[in-house]
Amino acid sequence: MKYVPVVSKTGKPLMPCSNYRANELVCKGKALRRFKSGLFYIKLTEREDGEVQPIAVGIDPGSKREAFTVKSESHTYLNILADAVTWVKEAIERKRNARRARRQRKTPCRQNRMNRAKGGIPPSTKARWQLKLRIVNILRKIFPITDYVVEDISATTKKGCNKWNKNFSPLEVGKKWFYSELRKLGNVEFKEGWWTFEERSTYGLKKTKSKMLESFDAHNVDSWVLANWKVGCHTKPENTEITMMTPIEFHRRQLHRFEPSIGGERTRYGGTMSLGFKKGSIVKHKKYGICYIGGNQEGRLSLHNLDNGKRLCKRAKTEDTQFLAYNSFRKRG
Repeated sequence: MKYVPVVSKTGKPLMPCSNYRANELVCKGKALRRFKSGLFYIKLTEREDGEVQPIAVGIDPGSKREAFTVKSESHTYLNILADAVTWVKEAIERKRNARRARRQRKTPCRQNRMNRAKGGIPPSTKARWQLKLRIVNILRKIFPITDYVVEDISATTKKGCNKWNKNFSPLEVGKKWFYSELRKLGNVEFKEGWWTFEERSTYGLKKTKSKMLESFDAHNVDSWVLANWKVGCHTKPENTEITMMTPIEFHRRQLHRFEPSIGGERTRYGGTMSLGFKKGSIVKHKKYGICYIGGNQEGRLSLHNLDNGKRLCKRAKTEDTQFLAYNSFRKRG
């Protein structure tokens, strides 16, 4: 049985209900269908409050995939397997090379400024940990979450380099920032990787070695164990369905394209808006159904598949496109 998140008339997260109950409430006019970053939930039209139970989120960080499990004592409501943000480092390098190349051309440019990117958390590291925080903030808006249990990970240490080990590892810096932000949202507890392994073994659960497999046993088995330790009393997962979430890579606004077109003209490129629509927004098209907005060209929209990101068309008319919800993820499952 699938469960649907529920929020009150005022937007307060309440306890989820079954999909059958959600359909009944919508048909009777007591609830409205809503989406939050591709996740379906209902908003009640009459109730403003209600009793809630403790709900925990188990978080299993990873270099390529992140796992989240939303669970109460009675049910496992949602298992999310998210792709990590891996393109920021290359994007920063391309931007840096383009800036340096402009200084060698005969084109007006400002004087050199100090390196404003120096210091703080590296962009690629911060983007990775920001994704975890983004997903947590999405979940806490539709579930009454009280606790967060995170599998604590450590960076590779260097013998005799205490300063590096404590402060300068990007993993450690990003992790400390994420933990500090997470503590502002609720009670946070941490478990080591060896503890997760032993707890998983007591339930007779095994984790597959194929880390990129879209399966519950790849990463969500650990996030389930973490959440179950905090609020659950189950000896095995009763809900192993997973929801895949992939952050959409937006091409931010650039001064112009990196490569000139015929005649040496460098046209403008990028941006997060397409003919009045925000890129990534979920829309309904007359021909292609539910999809999301990509770029635009010559007054027409580019539409993409929500499951795999494949472009469906690049000549869609705005009048044939109905806006449904803002979105920055591709969701499937």
